[in-house]
Amino acid sequence: MREYEMMVIIDPDIGEEAISASIDKLKQIILDNNGEIEDIDEWGKRTLAYEIRHKKEGYYVVYQFKADPTVPDKLRRELRLNRNFMRGMIIRRGD
Repeated sequence: MREYEMMVIIDPDIGEEAISASIDKLKQIILDNNGEIEDIDEWGKRTLAYEIRHKKEGYYVVYQFKADPTVPDKLRRELRLNRNFMRGMIIRRGD
């Protein structure tokens, strides 16, 4: 298993329940693929450096996890297809 860090920006206009569900969705993808969550750090609502989809704020969440090399592709797919996620980035830690 490899160590990864993922930062996502969630649309803050969807409401607290939908934000929580979006956070849990990514967490569940990691756990369903035999990954281990080390930490989930919710930064909360922050001002964006530039507008994304005509929005000036986003809800930031940082995940630190261990998983097989196939898991980041599954997470990227969810980030692309789910409109609640405005941006996302996954990096491999320890390099």
